[in-house]
Amino acid sequence: MSVDNYTQLGAAQIAPGVRAGKTSPAEMIRASFKRAADIGGGPDELNIILHADENASLEEAEQMQARIQSGTDIGVLAGVPVAIKDNIASLGLPTTCGSKILRGYVSPFEATAVARLRANGALIVAKTNMDEFAMGSSTENSAYGPTRNPLDVRCVPGGSSGGSAAAVAAGITPIALGSETGGSVRQPAAFCGVVGVKPSYGRVSRYGLVAFASSLDQIGVLGRTVDDAALGLESIAGFDKLDSTSSDADVPIYRLAALGKPAPEARNPDTEAIRIGRSPVPLPPPPGPTTLEGVVIGKPKEYFPDSLDPDIRRMCDRALDRFRSMGATVREISLPRSPLAIPVYYILAPAEASSNLARFDGVRYGLRVDPGKGLKAMYEATRSEGFGPEVTRRILLGTYVLSAGYYDAYYKKAQAVRTLIADDFRAVFTSGVHAIFTPTTPTTAFPIGAISDPYEMYLNDIFTVTANLAGVPAISVPIGRVRRLPVGGQIITAHFDEYAMFRVAYALEAGLGAEAHQ
Repeated sequence: MSVDNYTQLGAAQIAPGVRAGKTSPAEMIRASFKRAADIGGGPDELNIILHADENASLEEAEQMQARIQSGTDIGVLAGVPVAIKDNIASLGLPTTCGSKILRGYVSPFEATAVARLRANGALIVAKTNMDEFAMGSSTENSAYGPTRNPLDVRCVPGGSSGGSAAAVAAGITPIALGSETGGSVRQPAAFCGVVGVKPSYGRVSRYGLVAFASSLDQIGVLGRTVDDAALGLESIAGFDKLDSTSSDADVPIYRLAALGKPAPEARNPDTEAIRIGRSPVPLPPPPGPTTLEGVVIGKPKEYFPDSLDPDIRRMCDRALDRFRSMGATVREISLPRSPLAIPVYYILAPAEASSNLARFDGVRYGLRVDPGKGLKAMYEATRSEGFGPEVTRRILLGTYVLSAGYYDAYYKKAQAVRTLIADDFRAVFTSGVHAIFTPTTPTTAFPIGAISDPYEMYLNDIFTVTANLAGVPAISVPIGRVRRLPVGGQIITAHFDEYAMFRVAYALEAGLGAEAHQ
């Protein structure tokens, strides 16, 4: 197994090769760091990686090689390099959340998701750039400078997990972890032409994820293909006693191998007669390849506004035609409260952020700026120096909506509307619709510095925030290109039915083939 084509190798190809001795974990590490070096530097430096230690990664790889030689089973991600968003705690590398207030901070413990990656044989190679404290849609809000889109260095990679999406798109790693609060995995996945998965709330432990908005935050996975993303999610999902919000629901096998076909040759998965939300364990492989007979795809008319880029609309229509050609029924559905999702999100998320970020005060960890004028002055100086403008904006907004006299008018009402949004999704899925299809983003990747109005930036999440508010799983899959920039299509399914989500995503990926990247 040659590493010369490393940037084309998926996790499902790398791991069997490492286990069989066709390549070594150390070779994978060297290939990953070489790729990072090859695309870095120069006037258009991508600025994807914030923290990495090649020597430490090579040492870990050598220890893995010794276990392989001793006959130890090292897991389904054996030797697969993985990048981690900088707000997910890891041992050995800093966790700064893209912020000056945590510059140089190294966590004394590791996130459950990272520990599970390691337990499944993954090699953590880097921490990736991000919007500060995950607040943003472009990775321009990082205290360490913006990340550039590997497909067009003039453009943003999306955010807030822009560094993780760019790491996968640039070929540094086949899998990366990001985090989602309102679309921060799926939106950069769409901008960078990769696959991004937001699991159901509770499917993946949040332990070790630095909190932004605790009722919305989730760890998600980015991959080169649907299979890579499935393998990554499968490796980190499951109950965790360290996270009281994690679910003990069974975790199905999501990868292509679950269909009884060897990956990566099996590019035509069987997906006939999917029934979402009916089984907590893997469904039996259906008989016909590349079919969606009996599956109803919902197309929300609210998600196709007149302002949607006509070329993105055309790509979505093409994807819907592919669903029809595989036997699916495409039905117009109604999610009547979805137009309220953006205002609801930008009340609830800042409110929770104002509470969660109160811990960064210059006393316990991170930056301390002490002007020598007492404790209150130290708090003010530390937070003014440590937090960037977008984080400051959201803390102030969140504090306002939680304040006396405004709590009932804003926060309490937003929570009530959130419940109605979740009810809309339940009604659709109980009506016989198996999956909902929408664009992932209203535009393609925009030039760095092109959007200065915060509200205009917030509208990048118009198609993604509803899934976070409802807690349901969603995936962004490449469906084509517009003016040489990627377009993502979003598939949303019922709560805790990632199995059906992946089956539909596999079918769309196979149905579009090379057109998904044209």
